[in-house]
Amino acid sequence: MDNQKPLAEHLRPKTIHDIVGQDHLLGDDCPISSAVSKNKLPSMILWGPPGVGKTSIANAIANSINYEFISLSAVLSGVKDIREAVEKAQFSLDQHQKKTILFIDEVHRFNKSQQDAFLPHVENGLFTFIGATTENPSFEVNSALLSRCQVYTLKALNNESLELILSKLLSFLGGISINAEAKQFLFDYANGDARRMINLLEVISFSNKENELLINEDFIKRIASSSYRRFDKGGEQFYDQISALHKSVRGSDPNASLYWFQRMLDGGADPLYLARRIVRIAIEDIGLADPKAQTMALEAYQIFERLGSPEGELALSNALIYLAVAPKSNAAYQAYNESHSFIKNHKNFDVPTHLRNAPTKLMKDMGYGKNYRYAHHEAHAYAAGEKYFPDELDPIQFYTPTERGLEIKINEKLNFLKTLDKKSD
Repeated sequence: MDNQKPLAEHLRPKTIHDIVGQDHLLGDDCPISSAVSKNKLPSMILWGPPGVGKTSIANAIANSINYEFISLSAVLSGVKDIREAVEKAQFSLDQHQKKTILFIDEVHRFNKSQQDAFLPHVENGLFTFIGATTENPSFEVNSALLSRCQVYTLKALNNESLELILSKLLSFLGGISINAEAKQFLFDYANGDARRMINLLEVISFSNKENELLINEDFIKRIASSSYRRFDKGGEQFYDQISALHKSVRGSDPNASLYWFQRMLDGGADPLYLARRIVRIAIEDIGLADPKAQTMALEAYQIFERLGSPEGELALSNALIYLAVAPKSNAAYQAYNESHSFIKNHKNFDVPTHLRNAPTKLMKDMGYGKNYRYAHHEAHAYAAGEKYFPDELDPIQFYTPTERGLEIKINEKLNFLKTLDKKSD
C-alpha cells in the first residue's frame, strides 16, 4: 500500500455502481443514475452529513461519463483558483471537445461573490457544477446558484452499508479480522460516517504491532478517541437537535427531552447554551400556565454557572423534566407577539388625560389625571368600566388564557371582571 496515500483514497469508488449506500439516488431509475445513463447531467448540490459519499459520487460520475474532473475545496481556494478552473474547462472544451465537471467541496464556505463567480459558466454550460455541503443549502448557498442546481439529499450510512465497506477494507488490508463486538463498536463509533470508520481502521492497522489477526473490542477502544458522538456545533445537525429538544418538551415527553439533552451534551454542546434554551422554552411554551417553570429554569441556569459540571447538568435535567410535564400555554407568548406587531403597524396614540400623571399645578389645571379612579378604593380592587386604551382605540384582546394550569384561574378572574364591567354599563 502507498503509505503516502490515505486508505480512503485507495478505496474510493471508481464508478457509481461501486458506491455503497444512497440507493435512493444511485439505484436503477433513480435521479443521479438516470442522468448518468442518459448523459444528461444537471448541475447539483449534494447535501448530507460527513463521510456519506459526496466526493465519491462526484468522482464516480465523472469517471462514468468520461468528463474532465476539476476539484476545488472552498476551505483552501479563492477567486484565483476559480478563474484557473474556468480556464481549464474552456481549454478542455475547445481543444478536446470534452465537457468538465467542476466539483466544489464545502461549497457553503464560499462567500456570496465567490459563489456568484460560477453563475455565468453554469448558465452557458461551460461546466456542470457539483457542490458538496454538510449545511442546509437553503441557508448557505446563494439563491441564484441554488435555483440552477438540483439538490440531492444524502443519508447517513446504515450498518448494512458500513458492513459492506468494512469487508472491502479488511480485504484490502489483508490478514486482519474483527470479532462481532468490535465490529458493533466500530459501527457505533462511525455513526453513519464511513470516512470516520476508515480512518480508525487505518490507525488500527498501523498500531497493530503484534500483527494480531483477530482484533477485539478492547483493542479498538484503546485506539479510538474517547468521544464516539460528534456534530458541528454551528451546523445543521446542531440546530436539528436543539429543535428536537424544544419540541420534545413542548410535546410533554420528558424521556425524549432527556434523550436529546444528553445527545447534545455528548456531542460537545455548551451547557450554558442549553440552559438559555431551557429558559426560553419555559417562557414560550409553559408561560403563565405554570410561572414556577420559568423560575425553576432560571435557577437551573444559575446553579450551572455556580457549580459547573456534573451537578449543574443535573439541575438542567431536573428543569427539563419539570418543563416537559408542566401544563403548556403559549398564550402569553402569542399576546406579546400580537401586541408587538400591532404597535409596529399602527400610529402612536396619545395617553388619555385621565391616565396622565399630574405632578405640577399646571398639569392639574390642564386636566391631567382628572376623573382617574384609583382601583384600590373600589370593590374587588377593580374600577369596573374604566378604560385604559387610548381614546381612539377600542379595547383589543391580545391575551387569551388557556384552560390549562394556572391559566384556568386567570381565565376565571378575567371573566369575573368582565361581568363587573357589564354591570357598570
